[in-house]
This record gives sequence, C-alpha cells and structure tokens, in this order.
Amino acid sequence: MPSTKGPVTDQDRATVSTGRGHAAPERVTVNLTPRAWHALEATVQRTGDTKTETINRALQVYNYLDELMHSGGAVYVQDAHGKPERLKIF
Repeated sequence: MPSTKGPVTDQDRATVSTGRGHAAPERVTVNLTPRAWHALEATVQRTGDTKTETINRALQVYNYLDELMHSGGAVYVQDAHGKPERLKIF
C-alpha cells in the first residue's frame, strides 16, 4: 500500500501494482438490476466496506467459482440444519 498519513482509500488500493502491469484502476460503468443494487447495499451495510471494495471482491469470488466449476469442480453450501446443498447458480 502507498504510505499515507490518513486511512487507506480505494484509490490507494487500486494504484498498487497487481503484478500484471496494471498500476492504475480500470473504471467501468455498470447498470445494476434492482435485485443486484439491493444486494450491494445490504452487503455494504453489513460489512462496512465501500461499494468499490464489495464489487471487487464479488468479481473475484465469481471468477474463482466459475473457474472451479468449469474445471469440473463443485461448490456446496450447508444450510442452517447442516444439510449440504450443491450451488447451481452458474
């Protein structure tokens, strides 16, 4: 992280080299469905993370799960009663 006197910002995090030659953040504009917007707002409220941090993490998780499933893997979640259920959203 860049050395700063105040709190680390999204901009500080984004300007740290990713090791792939990207020193500057990529700016994109997206149109969120109402369901996606509410999910983003709820996650930001619950975690205290910024919208930028939340979207960045969500994309990384999505990419990981997509790669895993496309390579023959599977993801299971456990419900409140301990019953495993295969994740089938992709």
